[in-house]
Amino acid sequence: MRTQQQVIDSLPQHLRPFVAKQDYDSYTPRDQAIWRFLMHQLVENLTNTAHPLYLQGLKGTGISVEYIPKIEEMNANLEKIGWRAAVVDGFIPPAIFIEFLAHRVLVVAVDIRSIDHMLYTPAPDIIHESAGHAPFIIDVDYAEYLERVGDFGRRVISDRGDIETYEAIRALSIVKESPKATQEDIDKAEKVLSDCIEKYKDTKPSESTLLSRLQWWTTEYGLVGEPNDYKIYGAGLLSSLGESVNCLDDDKVKKIPLTIDAIATTYDITREQPQLFVAKNCRHLSQIAEEFAKSTCFYKGGTESIQTAIDAQTVNTAVYNSGLEVSGQFTAMRTDATGTATYINTTGPTQLSYKEKQMRGHGTDRHPHGFGSPVGKVQAMDKCLSSYSIDDLKLFDIEVGKRATLEFLSGIRVEGLLMSIYRRDGKNLLFTFDECTVTALNGDVLFDPEWGEYDMAVGQEIVSVYGGSADQSAFPLYKQPSNTATVSIDYDEQTKTLFSLYKRVRDLRQSEQTDVKMVEQLCQDIQQSGHDEWLLLFELAELCHHTGVEHQSIKQQLIAKRETASGQTVQLLDYALNRMNTWEH
Repeated sequence: MRTQQQVIDSLPQHLRPFVAKQDYDSYTPRDQAIWRFLMHQLVENLTNTAHPLYLQGLKGTGISVEYIPKIEEMNANLEKIGWRAAVVDGFIPPAIFIEFLAHRVLVVAVDIRSIDHMLYTPAPDIIHESAGHAPFIIDVDYAEYLERVGDFGRRVISDRGDIETYEAIRALSIVKESPKATQEDIDKAEKVLSDCIEKYKDTKPSESTLLSRLQWWTTEYGLVGEPNDYKIYGAGLLSSLGESVNCLDDDKVKKIPLTIDAIATTYDITREQPQLFVAKNCRHLSQIAEEFAKSTCFYKGGTESIQTAIDAQTVNTAVYNSGLEVSGQFTAMRTDATGTATYINTTGPTQLSYKEKQMRGHGTDRHPHGFGSPVGKVQAMDKCLSSYSIDDLKLFDIEVGKRATLEFLSGIRVEGLLMSIYRRDGKNLLFTFDECTVTALNGDVLFDPEWGEYDMAVGQEIVSVYGGSADQSAFPLYKQPSNTATVSIDYDEQTKTLFSLYKRVRDLRQSEQTDVKMVEQLCQDIQQSGHDEWLLLFELAELCHHTGVEHQSIKQQLIAKRETASGQTVQLLDYALNRMNTWEH
């Protein structure tokens, strides 16, 4: 069994800062009771409505309904099918989440929802991630879908709005889950998010947004089968007591056959979904994903893709047909009369790479202010400049240590002292000039000798454009998980006493030597303590039922609480009382 640290050490360097460690002892006895109550109820609700693999998958991935899973136990089971699990602290950037999947790593939020948010949590939690996603990884087609989405999904382009919205959502989720937060704090965080959404509402959705929609309508809120005969497999439904039942009402929730058109449907994470999409099977998911992938700039390349990167105002990578990768924030592009790119520019830190490895001496320290280079064929050359050998180049008066002039078909002219040629796998990737002047056909100066040495990318077309940098270990898109951190809780003595009562109930339930007198004494102690939290009372009533101790008085307390309760507590007490009714039949 690998330790958490061993799993972290096996990850790419740039992903490690996003991984937390599960301190199992930090889960309170009430946390364990929350897990147990929800999991027992979910399993009861989903036995006949979830995909048949659900219950099998819970067992196969080391998830018990009795206690919060230990990440080491999950890993021991997941590794048998080639996967791993890593815990994270709350929301992480979507691009990072996606990349974990590409490495066959299931991301699990370390926290568990509070008793105030048992039906719906505004933040990722261990119930949603482990009990929702993990069970289906045992299905080969589902696991392949996750991995494929991770593989090409880490290359989708995110725009500035995506990043700002992510930070606003994370901040709001943390505030809502914090017992220290005031209503003013919540209102402020909600306004930041609403302002952000308003700011970008009229912008074209990014590739990252479209992929998020696809994931939402599949792995999060997906159904499988036919619109009139389906089962639940989406983690958002599987981990929601209310929506896992409400979604079955065909009059209220429309069922639509899954096609690529699902990416045109937006969603609201704060409300139950008015429609759901039904996949034929898990193999169908991969087919839809491949269809989406073909629409991305990563697959298409070309001028339109470069413009998408410019509009995004984020760090992206353009790949020349030579294999050279330019990573930075693209800000300008020249095109000819046919709309073909002839010159591209980045502004700010830029990295040059080959096969996703930064080229020696060409990191952001070499290119801190930006990069610019022609794209296209050189006049009088039948092939791409990258294809010529060093000896062949001499026939065109191109030789290291001598002045050279390159005139492109676009009219761009590069003239200077050729200092070096960077070659890999028999291809020219980069020409470095000194005393270099680069001009456009209209006379615009694109590079002046006073600016220093000029590095010219080699290639006649841009064959791919994708999100983030080519070598993230050297040029990470995110240097830290977030600007905000989750809030730890310092419990007062009264709450600690409450937790001790939860623990006594749990210990007696698990003990092989529990007798009636011990349970009766606990009932008396809880009554005298003044602690009457509904979940504690339900756990106590269940213990009484199994040990033959009278529990009708506890049931009457819960009924009384039901009369004065509000919000989700009413629904939770209904579940509790219904389960108690089954004990009597």
